[in-house]
Amino acid sequence: MATIQWYPGHMAKAIREIQEKLHLVDIVFELVDARIPESSRNPMIKDVIQQKPHLLILTKSDLADPIVTKQWLEFYQSQGQPAIAVDSRARTIERDVQKQSSEILATRLKNQTDRGLQHQTIRAVCVGIPNVGKSTLLNHLVNKKIAKTADRPGVTKNQQWLKSKNGLALLDTPGILWPKFEDQMVGQRLAFTGAIKESLFASDDVALMGLEIFKKSYWPMLRDRYKLSDADLKISTADLLLKITKFLGMGDDYDRASNRIMLDARKGKLGRFTLDQVEEFNDGKKGNN
Repeated sequence: MATIQWYPGHMAKAIREIQEKLHLVDIVFELVDARIPESSRNPMIKDVIQQKPHLLILTKSDLADPIVTKQWLEFYQSQGQPAIAVDSRARTIERDVQKQSSEILATRLKNQTDRGLQHQTIRAVCVGIPNVGKSTLLNHLVNKKIAKTADRPGVTKNQQWLKSKNGLALLDTPGILWPKFEDQMVGQRLAFTGAIKESLFASDDVALMGLEIFKKSYWPMLRDRYKLSDADLKISTADLLLKITKFLGMGDDYDRASNRIMLDARKGKLGRFTLDQVEEFNDGKKGNN
């Protein structure tokens, strides 16, 4: 299995800039992908934000397994970490984020009200890995298409302040990946969901990882999408990739088929799925934080 490596210079610069501007904000919005909530948490963020109030936002919840998302929210709550799951397209997203932020900052806001300060602006910095949906979320929060969006990592290169009409001032930042992780499975899950540029990993390795999880937890969706039979569940994952490649009419082009499988998954054509399971990360053996 090939090792996935990266660390563009602009990411190191972004870390420094967040540190420099942290004193300007009241709260940190850490965005993670609901399909890989722990795999998409950058362990560097914890050190950067220190004791700053902190809301974990699980984005793309419309693409994730709703049962597993609920389990993750319960897990974070049990750890004392405020967290919400959002569909970045939902109309209620601004209200939900504002409500959670106000609850986290309740004591501070009350103190300001007692001092006669009204219509207080909540200043937040948004951090997360590439392609986690920061720009999409921000555009909905401010009800404008200001932040650049694209279904690929590395679109936001600079920090920018955005303002909502309901008292949120938001600092957008580029997606930040960390230079090394102990578990290569984390890197593969990041690659499968689109957080890492395709030139940095072997498509077939990552697709095989995804197929393994789908065989175990989401077989009916895989079977129906690629016209497989239940007997195919018993064949090796490598043979399963070969069979899907043939079905797609791609001959022996396994890399191309692997990319198609990942694209289908990212676009929701395989149904709603979650690669990270709570029990995996709750045993103290895995995780980034």
